Amino acid sequence: MTKRVTWQREAVRDALTTSEGFVSAQGLHSSLRESGSPIGLATVYRALADLEVEGEADSLQQEGESLYRACTPNSHHHHLICRNCGLTVEIEADAVESWAATVAAQHGFTQPSHIVDVFGLCAACTLELGAKAISGLRRDASADGPPGRPAA
Repeated sequence: MTKRVTWQREAVRDALTTSEGFVSAQGLHSSLRESGSPIGLATVYRALADLEVEGEADSLQQEGESLYRACTPNSHHHHLICRNCGLTVEIEADAVESWAATVAAQHGFTQPSHIVDVFGLCAACTLELGAKAISGLRRDASADGPPGRPAA
């Protein structure tokens, strides 16, 4: 059964589509309110739940909070998610699909389903954090003063 299309639901769908990475219902609600929408928080939660059930949104739990992201409808996929900036990339993982089917069959299970989200650091954040670490090492070294002299 497809839900009735309302302006609130379309507003949530549009806001989710323009958000980068995963976002909380509260964060989405705040951005909608800041843009002038009178939508209520409960309505945002209901719309996100409906979009997830219909396969138009992905969700994950992080630190006890549900986060949502627009996804490619009707496609089974997995995610690479940056722990620092939230960049999310949809990936296919044929090896995971084979493994899940094999393990399920070995234990007498049929119709297996699974969710795989891989968290790490994207290339940009890795470079940024590496630069900060090097900068911090340089600061620490300069605070010690030149070799052979006591620090000031």
